[in-house]
Amino acid sequence: MAAAQPPCPRRPVYWLGKDTLRVSAALFAENRRRLCCGLKDKDGVEPRSLVLLQGGEQKQRFCTDTDLLFRQESFFHWAFGVTEPDCYGSIDVDSGKSILFVPKLPESYATWMGEIFPKEHFKEKYAVDEVQYVCDIVDVLSDLSAAALLTLRGQNTDSGSICREASFEGISRFQVNNTLLHPVIVECRLTKTDMELEVLRYTNRISSEAHKMIMKHVKPGQKEYEMESLFQHYCYAKGGMRHTSYTCICGTGNNSSILHYGHAGAPNEKTIAAGDMCLFDMGGEYYCYSSDITCSFPATGKFTPDQRAVYEAVLRSSRAVMAAIKPGVKWTDMHRMADRVHLEELVKMGMLSGSVEDMLKVHLGSVFMPHGLGHLLGIDVHDVGGYPEGVERVDEPGLRSLRMARLVQERMVLTVEPGIYFINHLLDQALANPAQSCFINNQVLARFRGFGGVRIEDDIAVTADGIELLTCVPRTVEDIEEFMADSAKTFSPVVSAEK
Repeated sequence: MAAAQPPCPRRPVYWLGKDTLRVSAALFAENRRRLCCGLKDKDGVEPRSLVLLQGGEQKQRFCTDTDLLFRQESFFHWAFGVTEPDCYGSIDVDSGKSILFVPKLPESYATWMGEIFPKEHFKEKYAVDEVQYVCDIVDVLSDLSAAALLTLRGQNTDSGSICREASFEGISRFQVNNTLLHPVIVECRLTKTDMELEVLRYTNRISSEAHKMIMKHVKPGQKEYEMESLFQHYCYAKGGMRHTSYTCICGTGNNSSILHYGHAGAPNEKTIAAGDMCLFDMGGEYYCYSSDITCSFPATGKFTPDQRAVYEAVLRSSRAVMAAIKPGVKWTDMHRMADRVHLEELVKMGMLSGSVEDMLKVHLGSVFMPHGLGHLLGIDVHDVGGYPEGVERVDEPGLRSLRMARLVQERMVLTVEPGIYFINHLLDQALANPAQSCFINNQVLARFRGFGGVRIEDDIAVTADGIELLTCVPRTVEDIEEFMADSAKTFSPVVSAEK
């Protein structure tokens, strides 16, 4: 009888058929290897230490029995790539041995939810060394005689929330350290492996095509939510993306100045008008890896002189920043560069007058771009690692909203998303502030009340000497107008019968 073969990490662990991307379990095996290397170099990590991560739990809608669509907890996904809920995972730091703990399901599960798979199924599917049941976790971990369980506890610097630390009945029997793991795993997630970059290229390719399809379909008289629906349908039908990376932002007219429009209180509900500028910020997610793309264009497909002026101001800042990005530059300097370009362009438009240097001193750029230039991207759309210990947030308008203030590194994936917006309450505050109002031509500014805003957002991967642009959509005014004028449709929202 032939000896049993170890699980092969090169087999696809995730594939939804047709033209969707095949993702290998090797991606997560490599992540676990990197984590162990990082922990071995970390002061305070004892020999025989064991990483313990808890996956996400299946939850219901409030007090009902209606399941919410499950999406895996991000740190757990990064380490194991497991799509099922209610799991745990352990990694021996010394040997790299991995154990996946899965729930032992009742027989009734087979009636309501489908086949109950044996442990061997998960061992092969996820290429881990061992699979055990969650109900046996105390006994299994006790047999390993670990010196310490390294659990995950730390603050997400975007949300301010503390990540959930692994816990189970009986954990008090073990020596637990919750201070060592978080900074190491965050630094591992900061830079992307070749296999992770391949997934992020895919999410960008599908999401870019979805944005292009929207540009072909949009016309005055439609609802903003129709564009959201078409985007989601394309990403799922063509790319196997059941989730979007965040709530779709489909702002038109003045709504395009609302930075996080599309929420429950403003659910992409406006009727698109002929004179509107559209700002569509949407990204599909594949196997928990995200994308984040914003396209701005006129609803009619033809830019007015004012629309063109604002759009090209933002495009100039986007291209200036992308040309400057390379390992070692300060991300805060890139934000300041975008501010400077915007102010220079607004002077050319006659909206501002005076010294741009003096405008920068009073933070006039933040009136028109109150958000940060961009952020890390990965398993989370606002990915972790922007503010490690020792890196402080700059307490200045605009910069305080920047989600990363560290030096740019090779293999980071970032968004570059400059924008110019005409937000009434910020404009009113600036006009009431003598230090800022002295630069503003209110007669010209008044023409842009109700304009909304323009944002151009691309995803980039940092290379050894520059960037790789992951996003592929029309960007110049000429390219956008030519693309939108072509009546040929690239996608029809009809479900294909092809298998």
